[in-house]
Amino acid sequence: MQQRVALARALVNRPDVLLLDEPLGALDLKLRRQMQIELKRIQTEVSTTFIHVTHDQEEAMTMADTIAVMNAGLIEQMGSPDDLYENPGTTFVANFLGQSNLIDGTIKSRSSDLTTVDMHGITVSVPAARCHADGDRGWVGIRPEKVLIGDEGEALDAPGNTIPGGVITDVSFVGVSTQYLVKMSWGQELQVFEQNTGRRRIFRVGDKVELSWRPEYAFLLDHEQDAAAGARLDDE
Repeated sequence: MQQRVALARALVNRPDVLLLDEPLGALDLKLRRQMQIELKRIQTEVSTTFIHVTHDQEEAMTMADTIAVMNAGLIEQMGSPDDLYENPGTTFVANFLGQSNLIDGTIKSRSSDLTTVDMHGITVSVPAARCHADGDRGWVGIRPEKVLIGDEGEALDAPGNTIPGGVITDVSFVGVSTQYLVKMSWGQELQVFEQNTGRRRIFRVGDKVELSWRPEYAFLLDHEQDAAAGARLDDE
C-alpha cells in the first residue's frame, strides 16, 4: 500500500517524466509481480514516460518498452527487451540479461547474409545481422533454451548446427523445465534448458548426448571482450 500511495502522490501533479528508482525492491516475489502488472497498466492509462531503474533483469524485460543496459556508468546497449535478449551486442549484455553459452570460434568466411565459424572443429553458421565481431575470432553465443538435446545419433529439428560428443554432468529439475550441464569434447560445459512437456524422457548424469540449434538463434560477439562479463556479481 505504501508503494501505491507513493506512486499516486508522484502522479497527481502530472509530471512529464516519472523516475522510479527500485520501486519494487522491498516487496516479496508475488507482490512484486502483481505490482509489475499494475505499474504497466497505470503507465498506459496516464501516458506518462516512466524511467524505471532496477537490477532485476526479469523485471526490466517484463515491464519495459525500451531497456538501457548500463555497465560502469556507460550504456552497453539500448533497445527493446526482445532485441537485447535475442541479439545482444556485447558479452556483458548477453550474460547480464539471462544466461548465455559463449563458445570460442574462428571465423572462416563472411557473406552478406551469413558468417561461418569454426567452433572447435565444428562448422556453425550465424546470421550476418547477429554478428558483432570484426576480427578473425569471436564468441559463438546461444541461449540455453534455444539448444536442443538428444541421444547420440538422434535426428534433432535444428538443421545446420549439430554438436556431437556431449556428456551430461548435472541435471536440475525446476518444474516447468529441466536444466542440464553438458560437457563437450573440448572440455567446456554448456547449459541446456528443456521444457518438461512430458513427450521426452529426462536425461541422467553420464548419458551421452548431442546438441543442436538453429543458426538463426545464434549470435557472434567480439572475442576481445571478457566471456564472463556481466555474469559476476561484482559486474552488476
